[in-house]
Amino acid sequence: MTAQEGRAGNREWAGLAVLVLPCLLASMDMSVMFITLPSLAADLGPSSSEQLWIMDSYGFLLAGLLITMGTLGDRFGRRRVLLAGAAAFGVASVLAACSTSPGTLIAARMLLGIAGATLAPSTLSLIRSMFHDATQRATAVGIWTAGFAGGAVLGPIIGGLLLEHFWWGSVFLINVPVMVLLLVLGPLLLTERRDPEPGRFDLLGAAMSLVAVLSIIYGIKTMAEHGPGWVPLASGAAGLAVGAAFLRRQHRTPNPMIGMRLFRTRRFTVPLLIDALATFGLVGFSLFNWQFMQLILEMGPLESALWSLPTFLVMPVGIALATATAPRIGKHNVVAAGLLVATAGYVVLTLLRAESGIIHLVGGMTVVSIGIGAVSAVVTEVILSAAPPERAGTASALAETSAEFGGALGIALLGSIGTTVYRSVLAAKAPDSLTPEELEAAKSTLGGAVETATTLPTGTADALRNAAFDAFTQEARIASVVSAVLMTGAAVLIATLLRTTRTRTGPEVTRSAAERHDGGRSGNPPQAGVGPVHPVP
Repeated sequence: MTAQEGRAGNREWAGLAVLVLPCLLASMDMSVMFITLPSLAADLGPSSSEQLWIMDSYGFLLAGLLITMGTLGDRFGRRRVLLAGAAAFGVASVLAACSTSPGTLIAARMLLGIAGATLAPSTLSLIRSMFHDATQRATAVGIWTAGFAGGAVLGPIIGGLLLEHFWWGSVFLINVPVMVLLLVLGPLLLTERRDPEPGRFDLLGAAMSLVAVLSIIYGIKTMAEHGPGWVPLASGAAGLAVGAAFLRRQHRTPNPMIGMRLFRTRRFTVPLLIDALATFGLVGFSLFNWQFMQLILEMGPLESALWSLPTFLVMPVGIALATATAPRIGKHNVVAAGLLVATAGYVVLTLLRAESGIIHLVGGMTVVSIGIGAVSAVVTEVILSAAPPERAGTASALAETSAEFGGALGIALLGSIGTTVYRSVLAAKAPDSLTPEELEAAKSTLGGAVETATTLPTGTADALRNAAFDAFTQEARIASVVSAVLMTGAAVLIATLLRTTRTRTGPEVTRSAAERHDGGRSGNPPQAGVGPVHPVP
């Protein structure tokens, strides 16, 4: 066995460190806006519609272009696409920091989303080709997972610290030195990998995938913010229709963006579903975390961000435990155990009350994070291993897309269920002295109730706040129950469906040359643990 096909050395681990940093920043850029928006709004004066575009344009384009960018990496080279995306991300960060109008900032955020879509699939697919030993690859994917998840937690913290001393543009400029570092070290530490026989690029398929994902994500997000209506339903229906047409095209075209044979193996489809379900609960429940800390416990944005830090710090614990135990008890058992640990955390959160302290909330979410950390690291590695190496970019993009859909659905469905519960409970418990207008404002959101209470006499205000806090914690408890049930169901699913298709953790399996190069397009589904794609000079 050659050094290339054996265990990774110092160069690969140094390359991993370089790959994790841009993913951490790409994830940070999704969460940092929550704490930055008030400052830039005071400076640029965007309208309410422009504020929504500033917040959402980055995530929309990132989610919509993941599959396309993963396919481009497979075709033109993952290192090349990664470095091009890093350069674009750095330029867009400077443009965002120097924006003097809402329109300029929206355009810069859109460019950041396009560039950010190159980072996750390229880095993850490069990890697939850098680490051929299954145990080392599992560790590398775990580190990558912790970095990507950590960015969402660190974004508000780092943003808050920067805003204490600098203007709002500094939260974007922090991206630049990291991207420069990637551009310098990437060519030295990362070996180019690509599909040796990519075929023609499916431009129409790329456009269809973008329209489908954007329409569905927009519909889900709009429904979460404003409730069911014709606009989100029409957007979602249009996205599903275009998505169905896209899948039909992938079956028929000789050069598909997605190797549809992948979906015929449980080792690929079941982990994709588990990834979406795990993200569903984690992201969906984050809605309640921030409101509980800021509105009920009256914490500021930076203080609440600091209290969320333990949930990130314990995630490597779950990842390390999963990586260490998977070779002995099987990856499907590790994932099932991680889901049950997450279930235990959600059960703790079902006991949340308005008078509960921060330790109760953080303790429950810490347990959830340990479990989800174990699950995410293992299922991501299983997805990568189930795909042939020349399709690693596409597989990475599908893994990230499933997580995006899971998070969006979690926010929409848990938010919708919670809103229904909140309104009905508050309508029954609100003080009778409220006017219809005051009651309606209080029923809109917990923030609306707190704001309405500031205009009322002391006794009525206290009664309204207590009723609203009780209604909110009741909706949070129901969201916890839903999440716990889903995690338990997912544990049963993974233990049942993957029991007979246990993924190997031992030496790699080498396929025949014909099977290696057909990208899973032959009648035989690709096998786990395949050998490396030949490096490109």
